[in-house]
Amino acid sequence: MVQLREIARIAALVNRTVENIGARRLHTVTERIMEQISFDAPELDGGSELVVDKNFVQERLAEVTKSVDLSRFII
Repeated sequence: MVQLREIARIAALVNRTVENIGARRLHTVTERIMEQISFDAPELDGGSELVVDKNFVQERLAEVTKSVDLSRFII
C-alpha cells in the first residue's frame, strides 16, 4: 500500500510542478516504473518474484523528481 501512496504522491508532485494533466500523469509515472521490468521480463525465470516497494518506486522515479526540466514527462 505504501508504494501506491508513493506513486500517487510523485504523480501529484509532477502535476504541480509542470502542467497538471491529472490521471494521465499517473499513467506516465506507472509506465516509468514498469519500463525496465517489462524490458527484462523475458530474461527472468518463471518463478522469479520482484517486489515493488517504496524504495523501488523512489529509485525508479528519482530522475523525475529531481529533474529541473520536467517537461519531457508531459504527455
